[in-house]
Amino acid sequence: MKTLLLVLAMFITAPPSIHTFKVQDIDGKNLDLKKYKGKKILIVNTASKCGYTKQYADLQKLADAYKDKLVVIGFPANNFGGQEPGENLNIKEFCQKNFGVTFALAEKSSVKGADISPLFKHLTTAENPDFTGDIKWNFEKFLIDENGQLIHRFRSAVTPMSSEITKHL
Repeated sequence: MKTLLLVLAMFITAPPSIHTFKVQDIDGKNLDLKKYKGKKILIVNTASKCGYTKQYADLQKLADAYKDKLVVIGFPANNFGGQEPGENLNIKEFCQKNFGVTFALAEKSSVKGADISPLFKHLTTAENPDFTGDIKWNFEKFLIDENGQLIHRFRSAVTPMSSEITKHL
């Protein structure tokens, strides 16, 4: 009985897994994040008209280099300086044409403010060794472990292929 209570207590207090979230992909199809159990996930809020937009190319390189153990998912957002004004189809075409993006893109989402998506509300409040709180700008990155837990968070200036990220892969 004592063992059962300990197991239940651990389950109840365990932080929610990213694998419990479902989002829409850029084509409007359901994207259930539990399908990525067993792989790390790098979630990035993106924008097409930002000084960091060129990071799309490095995100693709990262996705290709670590495809056996990492999934990259871009979440276009217009929360900062109106730098993602396009609709989903325009965003997808822009990313493919200019950066050869084949990694997963979610539908345009809000990553800050009163209309923040549930996923980003979770990510910005989840404990990690780096920092919590609001996203400051486009191209912030959230590294999720194979069990769906946030393990690191990186500000925009940290490039996708930097050792700050790749040392965790």
